[in-house]
Amino acid sequence: MDSFYIEVSKIEGEKTRKELTGLGIINKGVKIKQAGEMLLIPIISPVKGFGDIGKADFEIIEKEETPEQILGFSPAIEKIGDIAIIDRHEPDAPKIAEALIRQKKIKTVLVAQTPVGGEYRIRELSVLAGETRTETLYKENGCRYRIDLSKVYFTPRLATERARIADQIKYGDLVVDMFAGAGPFSILIAKKYPQAHVIAIDKNPDAIKYLRENARLNKVINLEIREGDARDICMDITGADHVIMNLPHSGLDFMEAALKVVRKGGFIHFYAISHEDELFNGLLLKINQIAKQLHLVITPVDKKIVRPYAPYQYNICIDFQVS
Repeated sequence: MDSFYIEVSKIEGEKTRKELTGLGIINKGVKIKQAGEMLLIPIISPVKGFGDIGKADFEIIEKEETPEQILGFSPAIEKIGDIAIIDRHEPDAPKIAEALIRQKKIKTVLVAQTPVGGEYRIRELSVLAGETRTETLYKENGCRYRIDLSKVYFTPRLATERARIADQIKYGDLVVDMFAGAGPFSILIAKKYPQAHVIAIDKNPDAIKYLRENARLNKVINLEIREGDARDICMDITGADHVIMNLPHSGLDFMEAALKVVRKGGFIHFYAISHEDELFNGLLLKINQIAKQLHLVITPVDKKIVRPYAPYQYNICIDFQVS
């Protein structure tokens, strides 16, 4: 495609490109061309004061259509690294998979065959399109995570929530992540606060494997990884400043252990699945009852809906202080 251009040296190339972009005269439909030690920056119309002006043939930039543009609707999917997961209730799964695999960043499309469940909180996945694999590398909040999505539960929908919790940690804090999975809470906190000490617990051997791998990937050395049931592991831990309880379907079963781990004045971040008619009060009543048996008092400091989970149900978080 023919386009006017401005010829500048490579050294001045990025500076000139930014200035031309600010003026709104960059031709965004074609690629910048290299000519020896010079760059030909395509522009919509000639402009003086930047370099030699000419006209040449440029390579057109082919814009990638989004799945929404291809399908005409927004599909219910999760993107984790270069893998996309389609909801098991999606009737147009094959059509959606075909649209997704056309994207350069998506190499594999999976469909969830079952809901999350079982001892290790995982779901059955099958390959619908692309490469036959379930492992990927995912980037979030400045961290990298290698995960096998068929062996370790993970959702990118908690990225903002993980950052919110990490922002509450202070210098030298002891943080206990009772259900760490591949480490998205633990590793973010350990990396952001090198002077904190983070204990990450999980009973899933595959989760422990990826926790160790992700600790290496992110070069964190203040992360202590323990394998086993959180109730047993926590018997040897006291004085925690923060305890993270991201086990939304059965976290209450571990509340007594968490209350024994946290120091007085410390905080527990408790996640649950709750019906819209009784989001927080019923859970707080049960937590209070457990705390009273241990002669402790809890004070809620934040109550929030994290995300919709199912019809009339929400993934919620209650942050409370223990005294």
